[in-house]
Amino acid sequence: MDIVLQETALLEIDPQNDFCPAYASGTGRTYPGGALAVNRGDEVIEPLNALAARIAQGGGRVIATADWHPRGHISFASSHPGRKTGDSLDLPGVKGQILWPDHCVQGTWGAAFHEKLDLEPVNLILRKGARVGLDSYSAFFENDRTSSTGLEGYLRGLGIKTLIIGGLATDYCVFYTVLDARRLGFTVFVPEDAVRGVGQPEGSVEQALKTMAEAGVVFKKPGELL
Repeated sequence: MDIVLQETALLEIDPQNDFCPAYASGTGRTYPGGALAVNRGDEVIEPLNALAARIAQGGGRVIATADWHPRGHISFASSHPGRKTGDSLDLPGVKGQILWPDHCVQGTWGAAFHEKLDLEPVNLILRKGARVGLDSYSAFFENDRTSSTGLEGYLRGLGIKTLIIGGLATDYCVFYTVLDARRLGFTVFVPEDAVRGVGQPEGSVEQALKTMAEAGVVFKKPGELL
């Protein structure tokens, strides 16, 4: 399947500090692991940078998404007395919301992009989950599944037909973004080396990969894509 770069966009899903383990900066400073660090999550940065450079060079688009939660966000276990991380509860319009540690709080280091992510090729930064009472996994819709982020309209206006989707995490924000993209009719590729998963609950990564494949997603190594 040929990829026409001018009709292609790379979605870099949530490559933020709070989703990455500890790392050393370019100046040698060591940063701690994030509040919701994904095992080996920082390993997505290099392949995302390589893909972004190639797509931008070929006339495509690059979009980086970011969780951007206010303090006291409804997805934080700390916002629900008596609840703990990993619990789930039904909220107005949302069933089975998983509770997480406080993460990607607006304006904090944890919400910033990983220092080694190259933002030069990025055409759009899309911040999601910014409403205190509603979470957003997908880059297309918030968790009520009706509130649009506006991303679809942006891509349609540019004539984008193919999406390459990588980042964090395989079994949550990447997963929901991929399924929405397929439901909306986009051709979707997932670069295998540019995604990492949370793995909560156990088996969630394997199930996510299976469901994405059944939805018609094509998995490839980044070097095989372009």
